[in-house]
Amino acid sequence: MKRQFVSFTCYKLDPAFRRLPEEERSKAKDAFADVIEKDRPGGEVMIYPYALIGIRGDIDFLLWRVAYSLDSLQSMAADLLTTPLGGYLSTPYSFLSMTKRSIYVDKINPEHEDARLSIVPAQSKYLFVYPFVKTREWYRLSKSARQEMMDEHITIGNRYPSVRLHTSYSFGLDDQEFVVAFETNHPEDFLDLVMELREVEASRYTLRDTPIFTCIRRDVREILAML
Repeated sequence: MKRQFVSFTCYKLDPAFRRLPEEERSKAKDAFADVIEKDRPGGEVMIYPYALIGIRGDIDFLLWRVAYSLDSLQSMAADLLTTPLGGYLSTPYSFLSMTKRSIYVDKINPEHEDARLSIVPAQSKYLFVYPFVKTREWYRLSKSARQEMMDEHITIGNRYPSVRLHTSYSFGLDDQEFVVAFETNHPEDFLDLVMELREVEASRYTLRDTPIFTCIRRDVREILAML
């Protein structure tokens, strides 16, 4: 199965855009939405938009994109930036990663292994995304020691079936080592899961797991209307 590139791009709107005439704003939003809604043969780029308006001060919306080539991601990003709205957008954060089989075995649900090569969002209402970096000491541990700690991690994760995890890998592609994305319709379950995971042994080897983005799934035109 062919591996995928995964992109999480965060956008912030310049307040000057809100002072433009209504007709000009409407046309700019339509042009931006048309790029996202464009029919791309063979699913060249899959796009999932999320709103962060009123949740974070430094981001208004996030585009979760999945593609089989970097060229496709870059071409689409360029198309967005050349729209009239693109001139009023900045990208405070952008994370790039790839799908990959985990080196750790999920002994509870071994069938999950093949699923890691292909991102298939559950399209839950809420998405939680953050970059993740382990300490160098983690990689000096034996594989069996790391597997033992991950067994505990996986066991706790399985206690929260309403939360679906997508792990992608950034080694050499971006500043972080992983990008993790959790989907759920129950944010309280995600909060409880994260609190419980803070107590596991593997947590000692976390170097960085911020910033964290709490996102709400919405249609792109709905998000643009909110701007």
